[in-house]
Amino acid sequence: MNAFYEHHQNSISMHYACFDRILLDARIPAFLDGARAMGFFSHDRGLFPVHKNDLVKISTDYERWVREQVQSSQCPLLEDPEERRDKFMEPYFASAQPDQIVGIIKAREPGRIMTAVGLKGKSTHLESKFRWVNQYNFYIQDRDFGPIFVRICPYFPFSARLCLNQHDWIANRLRQQGIEVQQRDNSFVACCDPNALQKIADALTAQDLTACGRKWIDRLVPFFSAHERNHLGCEHRFYFKQLEFCDNLIFRERAVLDALHDRLLDSNRKLGSPDQVAVVFGQRITRQHNGRLQTTLEDLHLGQPVLRALFKHSVLKNYVRGGNTEFGGVDRVEVATNDVTDFRGILKGVENLPLVRERFSQITTNFRNAQQDILQTFLDRGELHHLAQPTVTGQKRVPGLKLDNPRQLGLMHALVAFSHVLAGHFTTSEVYPRVLQALGFTAEQYKLNSLRYDLSKLRAKALVEKIPRSRRYRLTAEGYRISLIYLKLFHKLYAPLTAGMIHPFAGDRLCPVTRTSTLDQLYLAVGQALDNLIQEIGLEVAA
Repeated sequence: MNAFYEHHQNSISMHYACFDRILLDARIPAFLDGARAMGFFSHDRGLFPVHKNDLVKISTDYERWVREQVQSSQCPLLEDPEERRDKFMEPYFASAQPDQIVGIIKAREPGRIMTAVGLKGKSTHLESKFRWVNQYNFYIQDRDFGPIFVRICPYFPFSARLCLNQHDWIANRLRQQGIEVQQRDNSFVACCDPNALQKIADALTAQDLTACGRKWIDRLVPFFSAHERNHLGCEHRFYFKQLEFCDNLIFRERAVLDALHDRLLDSNRKLGSPDQVAVVFGQRITRQHNGRLQTTLEDLHLGQPVLRALFKHSVLKNYVRGGNTEFGGVDRVEVATNDVTDFRGILKGVENLPLVRERFSQITTNFRNAQQDILQTFLDRGELHHLAQPTVTGQKRVPGLKLDNPRQLGLMHALVAFSHVLAGHFTTSEVYPRVLQALGFTAEQYKLNSLRYDLSKLRAKALVEKIPRSRRYRLTAEGYRISLIYLKLFHKLYAPLTAGMIHPFAGDRLCPVTRTSTLDQLYLAVGQALDNLIQEIGLEVAA
């Protein structure tokens, strides 16, 4: 359980985590190579050489088969709508029966197909190419996964795509066990047995995904016989194309949730920080990287903005959704990726589902812990004194940490970025550009060796540790907490107070106190309290 939930559990009615949208690519590995595809036609279908007309006939036969299915099942064949397809198809699912095809959308989309290269009557060979072709999107009310779609490319080797949602799979399992659950906008907002819900969510396996995919692809691709699929390597295999994992906290009151989220968004502007992330998900960043490396606040025009941390093909989002008289709202942390190989050690095959669940669950837990650290951190006087003292290791004396040291604060600022919370480790070369930007220094003013020296101070206090047998470092949980405290003291207290006293903004004096922000009023109150304290203990301020 994460620290955020433990601290706010009295305001939370339910907590669960599961996969959300799961998009799978399905392809036959043996037919990614033209020579092996030619061998299939020659050895198993008695067709050699294979010409363009032969491949066109295969696709024509499939399109004829689709039209026959439309006539026999009376499901509509639809053109690609201008609006979102899932919204367009919602009415067709209203009275759907289990395992029923409710509609087919024909749309021109990119796909990998086999092409014949060579002249008719002469030797040819097959090559795999990407082409824009008409494809068929079958919208289905699956018995286990609920509303899904399966996209079939009518050209050999019949690549496919499958879209599922675990929320619907969980809801079906709960109803089968007689457990009541309320579902709103792709979220569960109430359940009579939350522990059973989470147990079912954790029970999804790669075999469940594969079984659903094979059931429908075997039915929708009649070109291959059962013998060819089972014994000749013509079976589709499934790979992650897009994956979403969400951690959900259902609050009893929307006002409590909004207040917490507003505080987090305000803190993230300085600490997290939405426009100041350089290294995301712990991958080594080189000069060849062209993607975005940042965290942003988006949808600011809406009632509740979304915090997004971006890297390569992956994104972490935090937002609030829903809320009415029945429940306060859902605070959702979501990890989404278009390429699971962004995460070191994970491949695209669906058999990697347990690794993906473990990694994404750890990311959302780390994020929740970080958010709670941002909301509330503590440091007693003895601990602050200890951190300021030098550390002696052997015969080496390492200076302590100072509250107003800009180099130290710049390094801490870079280390507490959400990228490192998600990744869990970093190298000095990865964090170096971020520190330069935080300090406003050039590489000549602040060299990499200086960064290593400042990092050694944090290591001496056990706030940062080196990962054995590597050049990577890890910010410890204590290090994250201490760094946040130092940054809070400086950015939220020390810097604003001194700026207001030494360089006050002239226009502020003309503005009534009631018209200033709550934060400015609190700073003014602190300043007045300090003046009263100085007067009470008999000190005089030099002119």
